[in-house]
Amino acid sequence: MFVIILMVFFGRNFIFLFIAIGAVEWLTTARIARGQTLSLRQREFVEAAVCMGFSRARILLRHIIPNMFSIIIIYATLTVPRVMLLEAFLSFLGLGVQPPMSSWGLLIREGVETMEEYPWLLLSPGLLFSLTLFALNAFGDGLRDALDPRIARD
Repeated sequence: MFVIILMVFFGRNFIFLFIAIGAVEWLTTARIARGQTLSLRQREFVEAAVCMGFSRARILLRHIIPNMFSIIIIYATLTVPRVMLLEAFLSFLGLGVQPPMSSWGLLIREGVETMEEYPWLLLSPGLLFSLTLFALNAFGDGLRDALDPRIARD
């Protein structure tokens, strides 16, 4: 809703669209990073580093960031399909990417306009967009399975 309000208020600029989406989407990533940092701060290896007298910067660079890197990478790969869907939705409504540029949302909107005469102009971009989103979600799930240290390895 916030992105739609920004796009209506500031206009339909391609660059501003991605700035607005980024301004909204970074909040969840920041919350996940903060929660992960607070969780790692209570772990034994961080307490041991504190007891050994390491500086906060060294603890952050050597212990906290490497342990939360995989979580952030996994979350980023799972965020990409959501951002793509948001951009396509805004373009479908006419608030996102404008012609002559192309977007999944524009292709689907043009397919809806000619659906009765040329149904494949709606079906092909819709199916391919769905397949792309499913593939990216599957990639994110596979990456999570490969990188998440909390998953038991058989």
